[in-house]
Amino acid sequence: MNTQTEPAMKISEIAHQVGVEPPTIRYYESIGILPEPDRTASGYRQYTEADVERLRFITLARSLGLPLDDIREILGLRDQGEPPCAYVREILDQQVDAVHERIQQLQTLAAELNRLTQQAKSLPDTHANDPCVCHILQPHDPNKPTTDAPN
Repeated sequence: MNTQTEPAMKISEIAHQVGVEPPTIRYYESIGILPEPDRTASGYRQYTEADVERLRFITLARSLGLPLDDIREILGLRDQGEPPCAYVREILDQQVDAVHERIQQLQTLAAELNRLTQQAKSLPDTHANDPCVCHILQPHDPNKPTTDAPN
């Protein structure tokens, strides 16, 4: 719970200020990375500027691809009074490595798509009575003789 020493914001206000949807905020509360806020007598959530800053951090970390478990760990260190920056550096290094690996995978995929696109230019269209759906995406068995499409 937050100690109210500053003007409180409703969930729609904090959502608008940070650029997230209210269900996202409620989800972050449910998994414990955003503390449950104080509530009015009628049950409305009341957020503080500290909640805004925490939510901004979470949103930025998510936009950088950090998993929620890592974000929880970072915030847990901070909540325990420990500086989390060394851990953040470690996580960012891991994230950079993962991005480079993903780029390599995407480059391999792009090369395969280019190969298929070039190959497809020289292949005839599949006929309705052909057993394959589309021979552009048909696996080719090097031991099987190729046949021309029916006339």
